[in-house]
Amino acid sequence: MRVHTVAMIIVTTISLTSCASIPSEAPQLSGELGNRISALEGAHLRLLDEFFVEKRRRVDDFVQQTWIPVFAQEFFSDSHIDSVWRAVVQSSNPNDRLKFIVLVGPELQRKINQKRVELIQPLDELQSSIKSRIESEYSQAKAVNNALTSLLLSSSKVNESRDRYLNMIGVTDQKMNKFIGDTDEAISELVEVSGDIGDRASDVTEFRDKIRSIIQQVNE
Repeated sequence: MRVHTVAMIIVTTISLTSCASIPSEAPQLSGELGNRISALEGAHLRLLDEFFVEKRRRVDDFVQQTWIPVFAQEFFSDSHIDSVWRAVVQSSNPNDRLKFIVLVGPELQRKINQKRVELIQPLDELQSSIKSRIESEYSQAKAVNNALTSLLLSSSKVNESRDRYLNMIGVTDQKMNKFIGDTDEAISELVEVSGDIGDRASDVTEFRDKIRSIIQQVNE
């Protein structure tokens, strides 16, 4: 059951209270619905976490399998690096190779870590924004249900309150699905496009722009 479904249950219940007597069990059922909303919120947030764990894994795979090989090829094609590397390979002194690795290795790792942060950080921000949006909408659903519970306990103003409570329902499950779909599409475009290091830089920039655009939509 999604948030939108819960909202529709609340809407239906409010509508029914305007044209029928209220059973004595109704307030208790409304309270149980509140507990169910909380359980659904927890499940929804866990699914969100699992979704972004998988997306981060795909980004890591992209960095390891696509970006690093292209970056390494470009790095070692530099004339200065290439000449030093050739000299190290031809040297009979193993310390030369060790010295090269010690000097170049940390810089390569720094570049790799930097690229990963560039790709993962926008996903972290997007997850945080969507999580806040979900929590806000569930909080709204809880508030409406609490109000409904009070309304059932004291039904004297059911009719005049009906429209006001209906307007409070603003859970947008369709929007949440769009955010998730757009994120999935951005990840797929990032990991499926291939090219030289210049193309990869352009792809990474486009990916970050798309994620930040989704964040902006979430926060609207």
